[in-house]
This record gives sequence, C-alpha cells and structure tokens, in this order.
Amino acid sequence: MAIPRRLRQQGGRHALVDGIPFVLPVASAGSPALMAAFPINPVRAAELLPGNELHPLRLGRHAILLVSVIDYRQTSIGKYIEYSLGIGCTHGPRPVSLLRAMLFRKSCGLGQYVFDLPVSTEVSVKGGKGIWGMPKHQANLDFQITDASVRSRYDLDGAMVAEVEIGRPRRESFPVSTGAINWCAFRGMLMKSSIYFHGKMGFRLWRKASARLTLGTHPRAEVLRRLEIGERPLFVGYFPESSGVLDDHLESWFLSYAEPPAQVPEGLESVVGLGLGETWLPPPGSAAAGHDATPRSAVDAGA
Repeated sequence: MAIPRRLRQQGGRHALVDGIPFVLPVASAGSPALMAAFPINPVRAAELLPGNELHPLRLGRHAILLVSVIDYRQTSIGKYIEYSLGIGCTHGPRPVSLLRAMLFRKSCGLGQYVFDLPVSTEVSVKGGKGIWGMPKHQANLDFQITDASVRSRYDLDGAMVAEVEIGRPRRESFPVSTGAINWCAFRGMLMKSSIYFHGKMGFRLWRKASARLTLGTHPRAEVLRRLEIGERPLFVGYFPESSGVLDDHLESWFLSYAEPPAQVPEGLESVVGLGLGETWLPPPGSAAAGHDATPRSAVDAGA
C-alpha cells in the first residue's frame, strides 16, 4: 500500500505540535520489529472493546490478540521501544466476517484496538497520547535479537507485565508494503489513526509458528490473563529492518454506552505536564528497575 501523496508532499517540512518538533512526514527507519498473533476468547475480547461500534475480528471460534514490538531507532523524537497489545477488530454497526473485512478493509475499519502501549521515553508518551490518543505510558522495555529468536519484555513498577519471544523464521526476505489502522480510547472518545510501513520480513503460520508469551505479576497482566490466550500462535513475523509513516490526520468519535459511564475516562491531565525527555527507564528485570523476579504464568506455543 503506497503512502498517500498528501504525506509524501509534506516531505522536508516542519511542524511544532504541543511543543514537540517534527520533521514531516512523521516517519521512522531502520527499525527491527516482531509480531505475534494468539487466539483468545471472543466474549472476553468484546468486553474489552469500548463503546458499541468496535467488534472482535473472528477467526473460527476465536478472536485475535496482536502483540507487536518495534525498536524505533530513527525517528523525529529519538530512539525508543514501543510494545503494543491489541485486539483485531472491525468498526461499524455490527460484526462482519473475516472474509468481508479483508475484502473491504477501509469500509469495515479493519484494524486493531490497542488497549496497552508502553514506550521507553516521556516524549513518545506526550506525542502518542496527547496527539493521537494512543494509550502510551513509560515503562521498562527491552528488545533482544539472537540468531534463533527475538524477545521483548515489559516491566512496570518493579514487576513484569509480559514477555514475548518468537522463533526467528528461516528466511526474512518477503517484501511487505501495507497500511494499518489503530483504534484507541482517550478522553471518552474513540480515536482512529493510520500507519504505513514497509520492509522485508520473515513469517511463520499455524503449526510452523513458534512463540511464547509469559505473563507476570503486575496487575496489568490480569487484563491479558482474562482473555484466555491460546497455547499456540496463529502467526509470528519479524522485520530485521522496517520503515514507516504515521499519518498526521486522525479521526475521533464520542464513545457511547447504554448507561452513563461509571468511571471518568483518562483525560488531558495525563499529558499536559509531560516534557520532551528521551531518557529510558532501567532495563526490565534489572536491580535498578526494582524487579519482582518471578513471573506467574506462561503461554507456550510451538516450542
């Protein structure tokens, strides 16, 4: 999928949004990335989606948990890791089949609902949440690459939330050029943003896919645990290098419910005082991070 001409025409221009300087378009380059998809309980997945217009994407009897980690090495706001936890979904008045969603991606709003998005730096939180409404927060993250595997761990407040590890595919030369939609909830609104990325990847499907998702003791891991994650991954993928463009155009709608919401949603107070810091927190599992050592459970797949 080609990057829209509007974004390409912005090349070399500059923007200053919420005090953050950007060179346009908002792009990244040279970024390794891992991806893994796991089957989850569709009823539990639907419970996590806000409002009434997002619906879990179904693959047979299952919904889909998407774990994506990108080691951003070249961006307008410096280096950082982004650890995305999302649910495959569509947008509209009613659920649609996987086939229809794939054939009519745009009209069906095919994408992922991102419910947790830890990142390495303060400035990434300030921009991602304050501008695009993404559920970013600073956490202890790493990204480890070996000849046999790629692994990333997510700690917060001295405890592990999750660790994902995939077996590296034998070949990492399949060309990919596509776009994706992220759905997020912020300020009581549903936020839609688009990203376009390309690179050469390796991937494995079904029984050939190898991945392990380990859940820790932090309360945020309970959200994942309630999804009843399946033992075998549906898909794993790895980009040794990828490049992407985040669209500066975004859309938002009020989230509506059958009854008045019981809780006040997170608002602008969570970002208004943030600065432009690019300092990372200590590595996960380290003494400096105040680590609580023992994970509680693991989902092992295709070992």
